[in-house]
Amino acid sequence: MNKTWIIPVIALAFSLGSCTSITDNKADAIVADTAEVKQAELVRTAEDQSKFTAEDVISRFKQGNKRFTSNKLITRDLPAKVRENSGVQYPLAVILSCMDSRIPPETVFDESIGDLFVVRVAGNVINDDILGSMEYACKVSGAKLILVLGHGDCGAVKSAIKKVKLGNITELLTKIKPAIEKSASYAGDKSYKNHDFIDLVCLNNVFVAINEIKARSPILKEMANKGDITIVGALYDMHTGVVKFLE
Repeated sequence: MNKTWIIPVIALAFSLGSCTSITDNKADAIVADTAEVKQAELVRTAEDQSKFTAEDVISRFKQGNKRFTSNKLITRDLPAKVRENSGVQYPLAVILSCMDSRIPPETVFDESIGDLFVVRVAGNVINDDILGSMEYACKVSGAKLILVLGHGDCGAVKSAIKKVKLGNITELLTKIKPAIEKSASYAGDKSYKNHDFIDLVCLNNVFVAINEIKARSPILKEMANKGDITIVGALYDMHTGVVKFLE
């Protein structure tokens, strides 16, 4: 054989072998997640939405978060999702979360276009506009779950503990004050420099939000009492990406 052909042939062989290996790995990943992919892509109609209970949605979120933390997110045809949802939407849940740029709920739970209503505000606090949005999501659009998603080491919480005064931020931070008061029995250093205290206030801030939803929205309280919706809280771990649902 002419020696000038040897190197290209060897290179081609390695190239083909490498391509085959990559393709096989992707196929394995798809096969492993087939059931979850089908379940995650289920909601297409009001009938599909009606089949879900709040517990089903929580289970779906837990599966999605597991995919997120293991870097096995479902690959979706997003332009197709845009077209599918252009005239209708049947979201399963409404999520109230902090505006922190590191916690996008759709990504954290491996959801997509048309799957969720998401309300974001610093400190995941409650106001009348947010309550109205939740009422629309549940009473009008059929969402099964309200999730208040807080996170550790929240900057808004730290600012509230620090008693920051700055423009409209001042008024926003007053809404976190009840969570600070709820944490008053903490025995250690109750300053913005103590991460354990900050995380306790973050936790209590989620419970405060849940209580305010029930206290300030007769519509949502009635739906929850009838079992039409469930209102729950969760905390996102900034270091691991894991979401822990609260009892």
